[in-house]
This record gives sequence, C-alpha cells and structure tokens, in this order.
Amino acid sequence: MMTDFGKVIKIALVNRGEKQAWLVDRVKEKTGLYFDASYLTKIINGKINAAPQITAAIKEILNI
Repeated sequence: MMTDFGKVIKIALVNRGEKQAWLVDRVKEKTGLYFDASYLTKIINGKINAAPQITAAIKEILNI
C-alpha cells in the first residue's frame, strides 16, 4: 500500500514525465549516499523510513 508521501512522489514524477530511475540517479548525485530502485520502492510503499538526507533530497528534487 502506497503512503501519502509515496503518492506525492509518484504524482510529481508523472507531472515531470520522469521515471523512478531518473529520481534514483538524481538522489544519488545529490547525496552521495547509497540509493537504488528497491530503496525508493520501499519508501513509496512505507516499508522503511528513509534517511533524512534521502527524504530531503527527494523533496528538493521534486519540489514537493
């Protein structure tokens, strides 16, 4: 089940015409931290709480 934050991420990606892989690459570039598609999927589905730096990067990149 998708979290509210996950829904916001998905909507922002659709509005930008981008895929999750694009966001994964941007987050890795911005933070220098390990981040992959499965990590993003777990965040979207609420299976894990992301590191604060990851969450901040996602919000900044997607302007949310």
